[in-house]
Amino acid sequence: MSQVVDGTTRHVPAQQGPQDDGRSAPARTDAELLIAASILLADAALTAKQAGAELTGALTSPRFALEALRRPGWALGTAVSCVKALTSPAGLGFGANGGLLGELARMAGSMTYRRPAKVAMAVDAFAMRIRAVAVDHPNLDSPLARRLTDAMVRGDRIEALRAMFALVERFGVTRALTTVSPVIMELLALSGLLDENPVNDDFSWVTLAGGVPTTDPFLGLPSSLLGHLNPGPGRAERADPDPILARVLDTSHNDIVSYVNDIGALGNHGLVLLRRVACADGEQRHVLLLPGTSFGLLSNSTPQDLVGAFDGLLRTDTTYTRAVRQLLLRSGLPAGSDLMIVGHSLGGLTAMNLAMDVDLASTYRITHVITVGSPIDGKRPADHTTRVISLVNKHDVIPMLDGRGPASPNDIPDSWVELAWLDESYDYPLSHAPQAYSDTLRGELSPYRERVNKLITAYDGEVVCNQPYMLRDK
Repeated sequence: MSQVVDGTTRHVPAQQGPQDDGRSAPARTDAELLIAASILLADAALTAKQAGAELTGALTSPRFALEALRRPGWALGTAVSCVKALTSPAGLGFGANGGLLGELARMAGSMTYRRPAKVAMAVDAFAMRIRAVAVDHPNLDSPLARRLTDAMVRGDRIEALRAMFALVERFGVTRALTTVSPVIMELLALSGLLDENPVNDDFSWVTLAGGVPTTDPFLGLPSSLLGHLNPGPGRAERADPDPILARVLDTSHNDIVSYVNDIGALGNHGLVLLRRVACADGEQRHVLLLPGTSFGLLSNSTPQDLVGAFDGLLRTDTTYTRAVRQLLLRSGLPAGSDLMIVGHSLGGLTAMNLAMDVDLASTYRITHVITVGSPIDGKRPADHTTRVISLVNKHDVIPMLDGRGPASPNDIPDSWVELAWLDESYDYPLSHAPQAYSDTLRGELSPYRERVNKLITAYDGEVVCNQPYMLRDK
């Protein structure tokens, strides 16, 4: 049986997952109370971080140095008070940060495993999020999973590695990944906060605040580097469908299951589809179908590679979006045309990135963006009238990469429609496949299918043209 949660509901019934023999799970606490407490702790941690930056800035400012020349006694007393507040365990506990000297002090503290008050509160906030998720994901309450999460909260990387190996040995790689996927962002953030690397902390603080990180969690490399790895101008060429794709497209119509099946038939080797529809109201409208990532290689000759996936998550101007713009130009799509974009995984990310493009949104009327298994929650379309529909299998790891997991305190805009569920496709990558989404929507979750179809009735009509395009990096 599938278990369902609507976008307006933050928590879902408990689902079946890997359970270990042995010790029984501890009594569970109300998830909403834990999340509320984690929000308060996160706010306190961010406030302590800001206070440390302001104290550090005041203490190292040229203005303070000038005042010290005029009033050395006052300056000495002030400096002693500031240093005490910044370093005392009863104060900020080595909370210097910001500016050259502040960052050097912070790095020194990080490399010597000093845990200031801001970090202690942030760790507790992440720990509460993990406990909150375990209420609705009992697989996280199993002894092996708790061993891993407890080690991460303590900052014990050796024990965390041992726990992860034990989890993989017991359940296999895919089941182990699925087990920890609801809290993957929290675990990565804890790793960044508690290691000795001083340059990857930004990932953790942005995750704590509910934002979309712009650095990687391990080395702290900025997202701008991805632009150098994904520099292609993008190219789009008309292509002919193979017999299998042609057969699928012949039966396609304005239905979310049909669109997801079309995307599955397109594959992930560079093909996308632009459809022209003679709608029932006499208007001509267009539908753009964008498949997701090919996991075969880190980078290939198409925009649908792993480098492109991370680039699309962190930036909006990518090789994929540039290639789609070339497609729209080559197609001769009239300015002002109604356009619905449907995308799976990276295709959904690219759909949102295109909707965020002010120039594109001014040229065409992007009426709908439908994403399937895509981490889009940190993105917003340029046109507030664009209807955003997000379909999420809660066993799917990929939609959580935007930082909004089950325990995130942030929510999506009220105008969005998010339909989320738990189905039988427990393990990743099966839970991420287009076929898993279409099977679920065609089966027990047919009411969700009907709801989405009601939102896109403007595109009901006769399919006039299905034109595939092959996208290349350059």
